[in-house]
Amino acid sequence: MRREDVKTLLGQAADRLPEPDLADAAWAGGVDIRRRRRRSTVAALVLVVLIAVVAALVAGFGGGRAGISPPTTLPSVLTGQIPPTGQIAGLDFWIAPPSGSEAYLDRVATPLGDSLRLPNDPAALQDEPLDQIAAVVLSDPPGPFEPLLLGKNGRWARADVQLTEINTGPPLSAGAVSPNGRFVAFPQHGAVIVVDATNAGVQRFNVPAQDIRSVSWLPDSDRLLLGGPDVAYRILTGQGGFGERSVTELDPSSDPDAVTAPYRLGGGVGQVQLLRYAMNGGWFLTAKPELPAEAWVGQTFTGGNTAARLLVSSRLPQVVTAASRPQMVAAISAQPNRPSRLLVLGETPSATPPPTPGPAAPEIVREPGCCFVLGWFDDNTVLVQVQGWVISWELSTGKVRRVTELEVSRVALGPGIRG
Repeated sequence: MRREDVKTLLGQAADRLPEPDLADAAWAGGVDIRRRRRRSTVAALVLVVLIAVVAALVAGFGGGRAGISPPTTLPSVLTGQIPPTGQIAGLDFWIAPPSGSEAYLDRVATPLGDSLRLPNDPAALQDEPLDQIAAVVLSDPPGPFEPLLLGKNGRWARADVQLTEINTGPPLSAGAVSPNGRFVAFPQHGAVIVVDATNAGVQRFNVPAQDIRSVSWLPDSDRLLLGGPDVAYRILTGQGGFGERSVTELDPSSDPDAVTAPYRLGGGVGQVQLLRYAMNGGWFLTAKPELPAEAWVGQTFTGGNTAARLLVSSRLPQVVTAASRPQMVAAISAQPNRPSRLLVLGETPSATPPPTPGPAAPEIVREPGCCFVLGWFDDNTVLVQVQGWVISWELSTGKVRRVTELEVSRVALGPGIRG
């Protein structure tokens, strides 16, 4: 190819290319610039609005206009609090969900699971000891009762102990598990048997009275209180007695379940007292709450500085019942600056109007003795046994949740329930 032929060939190749539309290119460039400018303008406007909102909030909470006070609490819908239903004897009270609705409540996750039932083949405690007890149940008759211990890890173990029935039935008291979760105590005729879950050790302590019905540990987990009709004892189970007798007789009570520590709650209308236990063997007055108590059920359990026990009342205008007397969990604070609260366990009313054909459905009645306090999940949450269930009541919010469905006749809970 000659040099002078290159120019001719380039010209022929260029003739085959489409001619660019410079007007379209200019228009596309202008649209792109306009979009960028629009986005910048919108961003600037959003920033101005945010600055204005922040300024308004600062002005409102920092004083703002005269006569306008900033809110001091968040709305209950934001905090999750349930407003109290009303007041009884000057104390806020909540109505618990009706009997039969427990399965539909939110659940608290614990080693107890959805349903607490007897294990099929638990290991021997001496072979697989437990660090901390979550719950204790007893084997079914016939034959002697055997303790079955549930650890905080969800594992069951059987203690090699033969227990006999006491005057009130199976020998398991709600206060059986020590505060440290290591020991469990069982009332027997004229004695108490203590099992160490960490090494399967067993101790027996004899007492003069034969009819022993309740056990309650002191906070140190080294001493145990026993209660029976008009008798009470303190048992030293640990090593820190410093000359203390192993069995000490205490001031008795006609109510065996009233013998508890560190607080006990009891007394009739106009005479209700919150008493604190002292190591000299007596209880001293801490508070006199105005409660409409005609009777008390179960033991007193203490969380932090609040004592909880279930009371039975006469008819109250604030609590509508058709077939039973009101029952309520009283959570009474030992500190004057902390509020005391009540949880009413009402009855489920009959169907209104009645289905046709046929009569109205009967009330689901919680009779006295069906329900009682089992302990505390933490210092803010009480654990309560109701018909066939364990529920929790959160004092700070009023919320009631389900813990587990009971397929056992009796249960005692320990600190290992927190897992």
